[in-house]
Amino acid sequence: MKKILIVGGVAGGATAAARLRRLSEEDQIILFERDEYISFANCGLPYYIGNVIKERGKLLVQTIPGMKKRFNLDIRNFSEVIKIDKENKSVMVKNVKTNETYEESYDRLILSPGANAINLPIPGIEEAENVFTLRNIPDTDKIKSFVDDLAPKHTVVVGGGFIGIEMAENLVERGVSVTLIDLANQVMAPLDFEMAQIVHERLVNHGVNLILEDAIDEIKDKGRTLILKSGKTLHTDLVVMGIGVKPENELAKSSGLKIGKRGHIVTTKQLQVMVEKTDEVISDIYAIGDAIEVYDYIDQSKTAIALAWPANRQGRLVADHINGFDIEYTGSLGTAVAKIFDLTVATTGNNEKQLKRKQLDYKTVIVHRGNHAGYYPGAENIAIKLLFDPKNGKILGAQAVGGEGTEKRIDVIATAIKGKLSVNDLPDLELSYAPPFSSAKDPVNIAGYVASNVYSHVYDMVTYDEIDEIVKNGGYLLDVRTEVEFNLGHIEGAVNIPVDDLRNQLDKITVSKETPIYVNCQVGLRAYIGVRILQENGFKNVYNLSGGYKTYSTATRVHKLNNQKPHVDKDIDTQNLENQKNNQIDVNTINPKLSIDACGLQCPGPIMQTYKAMEQVNAGDVIRIQSTDSGYARDIEKWCEKTGNTLIKVDKENKTYQAYIQKGCSTCATPQSQTSNENTTIVLFSGEMDKAMASMIIAQGSAAMGKNVTVFCTFWGLNLLRKDQKIKLKKPFIEKMFSKMMPRGPKAMGISKMNFGGLGAKMMKRVMRKKNVDSLEDLIKSAQEAGVNFIACNMSMDVMGIRKEELIDGIDYAGVATYLAESDTAGVTLFI
Repeated sequence: MKKILIVGGVAGGATAAARLRRLSEEDQIILFERDEYISFANCGLPYYIGNVIKERGKLLVQTIPGMKKRFNLDIRNFSEVIKIDKENKSVMVKNVKTNETYEESYDRLILSPGANAINLPIPGIEEAENVFTLRNIPDTDKIKSFVDDLAPKHTVVVGGGFIGIEMAENLVERGVSVTLIDLANQVMAPLDFEMAQIVHERLVNHGVNLILEDAIDEIKDKGRTLILKSGKTLHTDLVVMGIGVKPENELAKSSGLKIGKRGHIVTTKQLQVMVEKTDEVISDIYAIGDAIEVYDYIDQSKTAIALAWPANRQGRLVADHINGFDIEYTGSLGTAVAKIFDLTVATTGNNEKQLKRKQLDYKTVIVHRGNHAGYYPGAENIAIKLLFDPKNGKILGAQAVGGEGTEKRIDVIATAIKGKLSVNDLPDLELSYAPPFSSAKDPVNIAGYVASNVYSHVYDMVTYDEIDEIVKNGGYLLDVRTEVEFNLGHIEGAVNIPVDDLRNQLDKITVSKETPIYVNCQVGLRAYIGVRILQENGFKNVYNLSGGYKTYSTATRVHKLNNQKPHVDKDIDTQNLENQKNNQIDVNTINPKLSIDACGLQCPGPIMQTYKAMEQVNAGDVIRIQSTDSGYARDIEKWCEKTGNTLIKVDKENKTYQAYIQKGCSTCATPQSQTSNENTTIVLFSGEMDKAMASMIIAQGSAAMGKNVTVFCTFWGLNLLRKDQKIKLKKPFIEKMFSKMMPRGPKAMGISKMNFGGLGAKMMKRVMRKKNVDSLEDLIKSAQEAGVNFIACNMSMDVMGIRKEELIDGIDYAGVATYLAESDTAGVTLFI
């Protein structure tokens, strides 16, 4: 018979005790717990405060009487082990209620002391009456009583980890206004920044005031006033500190056990502790749980992971080892999941920050897929980031943020890592499929397809944080989305050729086939098709933007999130009321002319459905669009602004966004006044290339904003419209002389400064080609395709001796009266 002492009765300690008894009925097992409760649900504490878990008793996974009876254990709560005598194999125990102490001998000792909440020495915190931490049931009782009894209107949550995020959500659900502060530039440290940005957006949308890269500097008014390091002042009713945890190591340190760099107890792979000075393994003392240093499963480096699964697994393994089993704890992956309102966030393995810190070689891919078949109602997006070793395809980690089933995908990848599968094996995983649960190609399969393509050098990826600098330095970025998507938002400097038109418009690509081309679409799929089209047509260096414009636009919105009011779920009602007031539309009596169910469609599907629906109705009609795409509420607002339609209402019911849109502007008196100030007229008088280019760029920009654009070419500006080939016509002598002296079309035009007999224009064109700037003739063609109306001045043609046959096709001929009529409805008139 062995006498086994266990220090700590939560998670690992309780698991070890139960396993020990299952393996031996003879052993004497004594479990010491400093606090009142054992084996309680740490992770459920915020949900009890939020009234999601109604009964306090459900937090107790096992009661002391129940566990004593079932497993025949000696459980001593309110008992703190304060000293270990390694030589005599005994411990000193203190009753925390009576302060009495006594010794207890052991044959085996298991340390499972856990971790404590980090408390910062902030000036004024000792005097504060409303500042709490959350680590155990007594902490929970204090916070819940405060919220129930005093009904705080505003709470500040400090820390954007699991506890902080879950507390913020549960307090919001109870109707409390919440400000979340974190010193880092993101919440949820296991996520990389671009993935955390999805979480930031969801927090803001649900009313959380998010303050990043800041911290509390001082607490005043007994906790009611907080002074931040940035100088901001916050007034609040309640403060919850969720900064993180530190290992409970006082007993280990005082007993001469080896402690790691971050304060954790160092263990062997059999979870036995070591002597601080000699590194000698102490075979009869074990340590488990949040207090210990473990091996990172990915690369066997030292790490520490305070999660429930490792603690429980370690508890079982130690019990096995004590009973003669040959065991080894192979390391922790850190697989974790969190609920953030209607979002699921899950991670496993290493993230990009960790791999950079370790200086390990890696590649990443980001994919966006629906959590189940798009045609089955309620499909939601899942964004998956997969990290792998480019040398052998080994999976190094993964992150996923999205709707239901997100955690399932990370669990599959975590299993693949433990099974030593590579990214090349992920497409071969035969995963369950039915329309309500997945697609025939699961998101994990898709991540595997993309990663294996990159691993096999079919093409390479460029990331959201690289592309701006690449384009700034002259890189050629091809956006293969539709024109509607492109106009809603695109990366500056991108050239738009829709993927379905790409094969027939390769001549529009102005760079050589050896020049790198970077391709993007919304999420990466169409860009992949575009990459293959270009490669099959001889382009050598083609890259796909990882995660597409969806990842880029989300990741680069950081500065717009901090301290802003919620975009949809809170402020939308105010916006709706304002729209009703302005437009005299009662949302309660709306009778939509057309209703479209775009649920399950990922961007740009809902916007394209909206566009098509608008084409089917008349001005003043109202349509209703339903979508489960989380970005639709933002996109539809922007789309209506761009297209001159009226967004009457956007609301959200469960996971479905519902938008009511009126075609046109309901407050406009007449169609003419609606277009008033929406037109642009440009008088092009100059015949110089640089000034003509400026006019074309302005014209195209105005057209892209939905304006009607007219370019009135007069006198020397007529040269812009001339054909570059010589047209044989019978002309009087003076007209012939004018024709010879003037540049024949845009190719022959000089520049206004430093032309040097045409040499300056040639040098400028060379620089333009190097920087991938469209030529003047291409700009004219693009402007015509964008609907810009070119008018050649009749009077100027007569004076300059220019005939219609000499001018390009697709233009109009008119006099000053037509120009003046156009300028009457113009908001912008330019003379160049």
